Amino acid sequence: MPATFNDLIQLMDRLRSPNGCPWDREQNYTTLAPMLLEEAYEAFEAVEEARAGRPGELCDELGDLLFQIVFYSQVAKERGEFTIDDVTDAIHNKMVRRHPHVFGNVTAEDSATVLLNWETMKAEERRASGKTEKEKNSLLDGVSSKAPALMEAHQLSTKAARVGFDWEKVDDIFDKLHEEIDELRTAITEHSIARDEEAHTRVREEIGDLFFAATNIARHMQVEPEAALKSTNRKFRQRFAFIEKKLRERERTFDQASLAELEELWQEAKNFGLR
Repeated sequence: MPATFNDLIQLMDRLRSPNGCPWDREQNYTTLAPMLLEEAYEAFEAVEEARAGRPGELCDELGDLLFQIVFYSQVAKERGEFTIDDVTDAIHNKMVRRHPHVFGNVTAEDSATVLLNWETMKAEERRASGKTEKEKNSLLDGVSSKAPALMEAHQLSTKAARVGFDWEKVDDIFDKLHEEIDELRTAITEHSIARDEEAHTRVREEIGDLFFAATNIARHMQVEPEAALKSTNRKFRQRFAFIEKKLRERERTFDQASLAELEELWQEAKNFGLR
């Protein structure tokens, strides 16, 4: 019989018990934090494998991520702060509360309305909890500044779009993208002349603006930019490894190979199906 969620909770309790695992007993909020982040990223990457028809890895990684949640909850229980039941109860109540079009009398005919209502309810919850006591409170406060930059950009623009601050169509963003490219070219030209810190700072800012515009195109096309770039990174690794292999077969090094030869091998890698 497959193990249940309760079996996992009991296993965690055993691992943290006096007769359990010494390593597991030593863990706390701080020591678990890097592992929580690592498992979340590994699950994130496994999504691409699942999309390619290999869901097994995603199943494994979701299990690892779930284990971290159970682990944190066990530590909290021992500290007298909350239990796993409190965690599931809180998220259950929140989801019911934020889906009044399913569990209440509110009507929402499309996802845009659902998301707008969601943000409105979050704001009401913040006011009710006293979290809006700060003088400055923004819709974007819920987006972590510690997230990877592409992910943060995607979440920021998504939040803004939910309240209507968005381009109407993707072609409009292409106009912005070309505008940012022109501004970057100008900044690079100025940097080649001035070569000072101010000119370099402007180049950096324009590159950031270019990335942000590209992220908005991804959002409009319902593509997660972090996952898209991860996919491209994997593709680059594969093609570069192909080039390295071919150079070794020819008993040549990168120093001995011309740019034309490297480009030829790159095209061969593409034709070989390393896409």
